[in-house]
Amino acid sequence: MQTTTNDLPYKSTEVEIRQICQELSDLLVAKNRSYGDSALNPKHIFSRLSAVEGIQARIDDKLARLMQGNVDAFREDPELDLMGYLILLRIAKKRAKLDDVAKLETNYRPVPPNRGG
Repeated sequence: MQTTTNDLPYKSTEVEIRQICQELSDLLVAKNRSYGDSALNPKHIFSRLSAVEGIQARIDDKLARLMQGNVDAFREDPELDLMGYLILLRIAKKRAKLDDVAKLETNYRPVPPNRGG
C-alpha cells in the first residue's frame, strides 16, 4: 500500500503557509523594533548606503556566511533571516519607487506653449 501526503498527519498547506508567514512577521516586527527601523530608515552614522543598498549588502553577508558553512553562527535561522531581508528589500524598493515618483511630480513644470508662430 502506497502512502500519500493525504494519509500523513500533516496540517493543510494553507495553514502551514499562514503559520510560517506569521512567524516571519513576528520576527521582522521584533527585529525592527529592536534595531529602530534602521533597515528601511538608515541612520547613516557610518555608512551612506540607501535602504535598498544596505539591505542588499546584508543579504550578501548572510549568503556569504551560508556559503562558508556557518549556518548556526549566531543561533539564527538563516532561512527566516533571508526571507525577512527579501521582504524588507521589497518594501525598500517600493518606497524608493514612490519617492522617485514624488520627486518627479515635485519637479514637474509644464512647458508654456510656443506662441511665437
